[in-house]
Parts: sequence; C-alpha cells; structure tokens
Amino acid sequence: MTDSAGLESDFLSAARSVVGENRLGLHEPTFGGNESRYLVECLNSGYVSSVGGFVSRFEDELARFVGAPQAVAVVNGTSGLHLALVASGVKPGDEVLVPALSFVATASSVRLAGAVPHFVDVAEETWSVSPSQLSNYLASLLERRGEKFVNSQTGRPVTALVPMHTLGFPADVSGLATVADDYGLVLIEDAAESLGSYAEGVHTGLGGELGIFSFNGNKTITTGGGGAVVTRNPELARRLRHLSTTAKIPHRYEFDHDDVGFNYRMPNLNAALGVAQLEQLPELLIRQRALHEIYSDAFAGLDFGHKAGERPGTTSNYWLQAFVLRRESAGRRDAIIEACLADGIAVRPLWKPLNGLAPYRRFPTAATPIADSLYARVICLPSSPGLVG
Repeated sequence: MTDSAGLESDFLSAARSVVGENRLGLHEPTFGGNESRYLVECLNSGYVSSVGGFVSRFEDELARFVGAPQAVAVVNGTSGLHLALVASGVKPGDEVLVPALSFVATASSVRLAGAVPHFVDVAEETWSVSPSQLSNYLASLLERRGEKFVNSQTGRPVTALVPMHTLGFPADVSGLATVADDYGLVLIEDAAESLGSYAEGVHTGLGGELGIFSFNGNKTITTGGGGAVVTRNPELARRLRHLSTTAKIPHRYEFDHDDVGFNYRMPNLNAALGVAQLEQLPELLIRQRALHEIYSDAFAGLDFGHKAGERPGTTSNYWLQAFVLRRESAGRRDAIIEACLADGIAVRPLWKPLNGLAPYRRFPTAATPIADSLYARVICLPSSPGLVG
C-alpha cells in the first residue's frame, strides 16, 4: 500500500501522464463543426429567440438520436426537470424521492414545483438509487390511503421518483420502474449528464414517463445553456410544449393563457449551436471512451483506488472520468485535489450529499451511508474531449 506521503505524488504523476501540457478545465466544449455557419444563418434569419427552425430541427434530431418519439427543448436542465414534474401531475406538498448524491438542481426543481424532496441512498454499483434498497425502505415507510401512498411519518403523499444517471453511468431504471409501479410513482429520469449512455441497449431517459437532458457548457454537447425533456407519451409532450410557452392559447393576435405556464422554450440561437454539436456527438463519444481507456492504463498501477468504469449491460458516455479511492485512503482526497489544483490540473470532488446542504436539512431523508462514502472517495478528473487528439 502506498504511504500517505507518496499517495498524492503518485496520483499527480498518473494524472500528468494523461493531461500532459493541456491544462484544460474539467470538461470544456469542443467546437469543430458547423457551429459558426449555423449561428450566422440563425442571425441572418432574424429568429434568435424561442421561434425558429433550428429549435424544431434540434428537437427532431435529438429525439432520433436517443430513440424518443418526442423531445421538447428548454432553456436548461433545471427548467426541464421542473417542467417534467409539473406536467406529470406532481402537486405542491407532494414528496418526491431524490438521490442524496446528485447535483443540487435535482432537489431545486422539486422545490420549484412546490413539492418536498425526500432523500434516499444510492448503490455502490450504479451511484444511483438502488431498486432493492428503495423497495425495502418504502415498504417500511409508506402506507396506502385510498389511491395514494403516503409517508406514514409526515402524512404527505409520495408521488414521484427522480433517479439520476451519475456522471453518465446508467442507473438500474428497469428495476426502479418496477418499484415505481408498485407504489404508483411517476418515474422521471434526471439524465442531464448521460447523453449517449445506454442500459440493455435502451438510451437513458426512456425508462419512465419522462427524461431530461442538459446541454450546459460542460456537458457532452452544449447549446450554451439548454436542456430537453423526452417522453414516449404524445399527450404529455403536447402539455410540455404548452406549459413551456407560457400556456398561451394559439391565436393570431390575442394573448390568452389557460394555465400557469413558464417561459422555458430554448431560443433558436442556442438550438443552432446544438444542431452543430449533435452532428459531432458520435465522434465526441468515441473520444470520451478513448479517454477512459487512457486514464485506466495510467492509474492501473495505483493500489489506493481505481478508475471508475461502466457495469455489465450498460454503456456510459463517460461524461466525467472519475477515480475512486479505497475507503482507507478517503482521508487523502482533499490533499490529492489540492496537489492537482496547484499543478493546474482541474480535478473536483463529487457534490456534497444534498441532505446535508443547508436548504435541505429539514426535509425527509433515509440513511445515506453509500452516498456519504462516495462523496468522500470519488475524484472527478479532467474530461475535456480535447485531451484526446
């Protein structure tokens, strides 16, 4: 076992062997296609806001790539989650099951909908919600009252489950769908990080009622800011589009609205960038997989942890590459991060578990030992596709 004094230097040496002189950010975008051409075309058309041909083109091409019948482009992933919760019938005061290990937007969207996040643990194998753990937890917590299952401790209905595909590693959605069916839960996939990831040949985002993707500047592809909601349900897609355009009733000149809606549609300018990025997506995924192999070779000799990889039956987009420390080395995480940052190598920890953040400490939570352990042990590595020639 490497002694603690040499652990940081061994990790730093391995990381340097991959990044070389490229001191790129954690995940910087690559613009190597028709971005400039499409943006100029969009500017020349005069349609730069939420009306324009690139929006529908982006939706159609995204839906085709993931295999979804319907895709609705929105301004960011958080708005997509909020919209999905509202459109699927989650009501203010409902409890929504959320993994403790996730980016804060997963919980924020629940609060935006007026609902209550209820945090649950994740599995060591998937880094997302465990179907077996969740089923056991709900069996001891929920009771049926009429058509609904309620939290026996709070009396609130529990109506939805939002698993997240952490760093692009697919959750066990088929298992979670069974649990959702058992308890009448709407299953909404937070697939923000997983464009290009599959489980048993099915793209993430398609295992429940709805799935959302993010196209922030640090994602596999970017629209600058942007997101999308996908669904197999055409009526649900119609409602998503309606709510995302302020619930305005179509009319030649009147401003009439039949519901509380949101100004969430993706602007045409962002969609133009997204269309160009989608054209390059297959090559970007190849480069992310190649980067995983390079890191795996570089870190293979370290005995205090391992490079994270996909589990059998799944394909990860490897959006963020990650190294997992052994439990006995978890106390060296911050020292490793500090050493890398001092050398200009952009590493980061996972997010702090959501149930420990100040805005969310008062909300219901299961015990989350695995989420806490992964937070203490995982180091995210520089993952820009520009690291692979």
